[in-house]
Amino acid sequence: MFYRPQDDHGLPHNPFNAIVTPRPIAWISTRGPDGTENLAPYSFFNAVAYTPPQVMFATTGKKHDREGTKDTLANIRDSGVFAVNVVEYAMREAMNLTSGPWDKDVDEAELAGIERAECQEINCARIAGAPATLECRLRQIVELEGPANLVAFGEVVGVHLRDDCIVDGRFDVTRYQPLTRMGYRDFARITEVFSMPRPGEQV
Repeated sequence: MFYRPQDDHGLPHNPFNAIVTPRPIAWISTRGPDGTENLAPYSFFNAVAYTPPQVMFATTGKKHDREGTKDTLANIRDSGVFAVNVVEYAMREAMNLTSGPWDKDVDEAELAGIERAECQEINCARIAGAPATLECRLRQIVELEGPANLVAFGEVVGVHLRDDCIVDGRFDVTRYQPLTRMGYRDFARITEVFSMPRPGEQV
């Protein structure tokens, strides 16, 4: 089949999110100017540069108690920092609970029973037991086409790695099984990996 996004695709649900998969999930923690803590997952997320390391995430939509955006981006605009926590399969239920449309004064980490720790390079909390956390400073926010579609770019200024995930000098994702976003309400986890050398590359 073929369809144009501006037309009706004729399917029960929009297939776009099911095509661009699997997507890593950024479990983003931020702190408001009044000290309010916020934690929310975003699957429009990825690394975009290596030196210096930089990441991006997109937020689509807005909340009734925020002007034109969601709590995460509003806090980042105010503070200029955020922390990206990696989601493991064992934390799937807690992550899902924090995705709710909670009021801005609700502490999602507390609601989900998640232990926090302070970041080292930025004024922000992180998930204490996360397999990895990236401490980020905001570099820019870009407005996209459509209502309330925005992308935030951050430079990674600090990295936390859980000790049990480091095996033979490598960060082993199979130790914690990253949770990834699929289409619809579907998720997947990574349980095995394989390597392929590039042409001409010495193994």
